Amino acid sequence: MAPSTRPAHRLRAVLAAVALAVGAVTAPTAALADDAAAPATAPTSPGWVSRYETRIGDDPAAVYYPAGRQAVPVALLLQGANVPGASYDRFARTVAGFGFAVAVPDHRRAVGPVSGLFPEQLQINTAAAWAEAENSREGSPVAGRLDAGRLVLLGHSFGAAAGLFAVGNTCTVPFCSGPVYRRPASLRAAVFHGAGTAAPGGGTVPIDNTGVPVALVQGGLDGINPPATARATYDGLGSPPKAFVTLTGANHFGLTDTQTPPGALPDPSPQTLPQERSVDAAARWSALFLRASLGDPLAAAYVYGFGDASDDDVTVISQR
Repeated sequence: MAPSTRPAHRLRAVLAAVALAVGAVTAPTAALADDAAAPATAPTSPGWVSRYETRIGDDPAAVYYPAGRQAVPVALLLQGANVPGASYDRFARTVAGFGFAVAVPDHRRAVGPVSGLFPEQLQINTAAAWAEAENSREGSPVAGRLDAGRLVLLGHSFGAAAGLFAVGNTCTVPFCSGPVYRRPASLRAAVFHGAGTAAPGGGTVPIDNTGVPVALVQGGLDGINPPATARATYDGLGSPPKAFVTLTGANHFGLTDTQTPPGALPDPSPQTLPQERSVDAAARWSALFLRASLGDPLAAAYVYGFGDASDDDVTVISQR
């Protein structure tokens, strides 16, 4: 029997992953000294990612951004139903470390008789306008650093469904009050977690995502949005590039700081993957898919090539 080539393949994949991480994550650190003149209210975290509070439209929001002076794309995170934005702190910080300004608003509104944190499609358009204004606002910690022409989406659960219908230019209740919705021209890519477009009569609603690459990251143990629903939603995406990343051992709350975000309905299916490990994997694959979609060739090599082999926590299918 010929000797196995798996160890060598694994070693090459891991070395390549390390090279990617060094290039994508630590590069902003070199510019840390350049930001010494940033407002005293801006940095609230150590290392290369800082955070500040602002408003996006009428919503209170936190914005996470990497050190340096290079302009970065804006990533809007649409929260799960009644999941506070603060519950995504580790996830948002990690994505920001890969070179994004991650905006996490708390969007409160009524859905029928129930009032709570429920994202909607128009937040995307509001965020696009906010990015333009914030980039030139005097006193903003990110003034001159937002690449407002490149907006990307992150979404979880209810927010993921809102984002999917927005990508498809479809005004769908309760995510849009209609009658017509048009995604902003600056929207370039999206990654959704625990996402499904279940149809009332069964099956899933297909999404025409032409021009917007989409990845779905799905917990293999998700007891709220079953993996079969997520896979059917992925199959219903009309256009590549697209990817379906299964996070083994994670459930519906594999990207939040805790398994029990205050206000959210718990997942009846227990998670077996340690929480920080699942958050980091979810953030890594989200950030690298977005970077790949924005033209980063090394990120594309990871997402569509060696990343699956070098990461024991995921399985990936994709189309380019």
